[in-house]
Amino acid sequence: MPAPPPPSGCPPGLEYLSQIDQILVHQQIELLEVITGFETNNKYEIKNSFGQKIYFAVEDTDCCTRNCCGASRPFTMRIIDNMGQEVITLERPLRCDSCCCPCCLQEIEVHAPPGVPVGYVTQTWHPCLPRFTIQNERREDVLKIIGPCVVCSCCADVDFEIKSLDEETIVGKISKQWTGFVREAFTDADNFGIQFPLDLDVKMKAVMLGACFLIDFMFFERSGH
Repeated sequence: MPAPPPPSGCPPGLEYLSQIDQILVHQQIELLEVITGFETNNKYEIKNSFGQKIYFAVEDTDCCTRNCCGASRPFTMRIIDNMGQEVITLERPLRCDSCCCPCCLQEIEVHAPPGVPVGYVTQTWHPCLPRFTIQNERREDVLKIIGPCVVCSCCADVDFEIKSLDEETIVGKISKQWTGFVREAFTDADNFGIQFPLDLDVKMKAVMLGACFLIDFMFFERSGH
């Protein structure tokens, strides 16, 4: 049976995202980082709800940036499909990571394909809650992401709710999943689940991946000193 045609305006390589409403993001454990504490490039497997790998993501930063800037480091994240083609590029600039400073807040830019911006994730200042705005390629607000006041929990998932612009409707969530005491205590390799509406614009689904990686680095990436 032939594959259904991709939706109109779908960037190449994102056709599969138009057919799903859930993504699993699993960070790989780097033995060198566990043993020595020397920060290495993060690598992730991106899977569907059946555990089948659909993409692979790898961080592209230099050694000095990783080990001097730690979790606040700027990075380029390259997302590659099963054919080895780079289909999404994430760009995080160096920004302030202090909640006391309302300017120069965190941001990530999403390209699909590389070189073509499709959306942005921008941090919204708040004294207590992690808050982000999902924007399209024209910098127009589309959705909100609101996290809990305390972004850590023992033996439970941590949920960042995806909401409508008026914050009245929950349309999905990005969950940092509990992976067990040993993995949580001795590594910074995290697992995430992303849920969104099936009919959400495929470009915004790609931007949700960017939001997931930004949340990982901001709240769950630990330096290995």
